[in-house]
Amino acid sequence: MNMGDAISTCFRKYATFTGRASRSEYWYFFLFYFIVEIFTSRIGAIGFLIDLGIWIPLAAAAVRRLHDAGKSGWWIVFPFVNLVFLTFPTQVEDNRYA
Repeated sequence: MNMGDAISTCFRKYATFTGRASRSEYWYFFLFYFIVEIFTSRIGAIGFLIDLGIWIPLAAAAVRRLHDAGKSGWWIVFPFVNLVFLTFPTQVEDNRYA
């Protein structure tokens, strides 16, 4: 999956916390979020609203990525632990999330 496809997929599934997301989909969208964050951090209140609008699909992609690794989406509340889970390889076989 290329970066454009990952970004469009994450915005299409804006608040979809079910299903699975590939590792490349999540990390490309995270890179997009990081770049946007760099530019909007200097804008002020409007930048905050833009960040908030992008944070929701980022959280949804992170939960879907955890599902793809076979973990519960609730692991997202533990930031350091879920970074390890987000790097796990995709489970080829079906799991309970998809």
